[in-house]
Amino acid sequence: MTSKELIARRVAKEFKNNDIVNLGIGMPTMTTNYIPEGVNVTIQSEHGLLGMGPKPKAGEENWNLVDAGGQPASIISGGAFFDSAMSFTMIRGGHIDKTVLGALQVDQYGNLANWMIPGKLLPGMGGAMDLVVGAKKVIIAMEHTTKDGSPKILKECDLPLTACNQVDLIITNMAVIEVTKSGLVLKEIAPGLTTEEVQIATEAELIIGNDLKVMEI
Repeated sequence: MTSKELIARRVAKEFKNNDIVNLGIGMPTMTTNYIPEGVNVTIQSEHGLLGMGPKPKAGEENWNLVDAGGQPASIISGGAFFDSAMSFTMIRGGHIDKTVLGALQVDQYGNLANWMIPGKLLPGMGGAMDLVVGAKKVIIAMEHTTKDGSPKILKECDLPLTACNQVDLIITNMAVIEVTKSGLVLKEIAPGLTTEEVQIATEAELIIGNDLKVMEI
């Protein structure tokens, strides 16, 4: 199992029956393949789709039906298509139960940086700034460190912020961390890891949860 698959599987366990969930581009869209059996979730995509289904199998793609990142998608029976104005009315109106987004950095205050690195080209900020303040719960799905091993969970973000104090839960390939007013609470660790190893990979100080357990995947 790759680290991305591990993260996507664990994120999917956060979905509850009848949730309306928005998925960011990239890794978050993988969660549609791991929604627990018996859990009825409606996936909303910011470019105007309600009822997105799992990623289609190779050879079954329809390039007229894509997710927010332009990758092949599917739609469940009863799904709907609409324009961006309607989509963002849903988001800004508080109708999204959960959003799952990637991140460049998250800090101990729940601040999020996920839309740009100064000096690098980017397509635009997308809908993240609306999603993190409009959704009822914000879940960050990301690798715990950068490719060179630098922490992505910091004491304070130093990249341009997407939003302040909006992140509720961080799920990485190493841990599940809850953002609270007291700080970052380590709730789960990936199989085979220790709390010390997770802390070494994290710049911000972690509070060890009283009910700490091994990550369920």
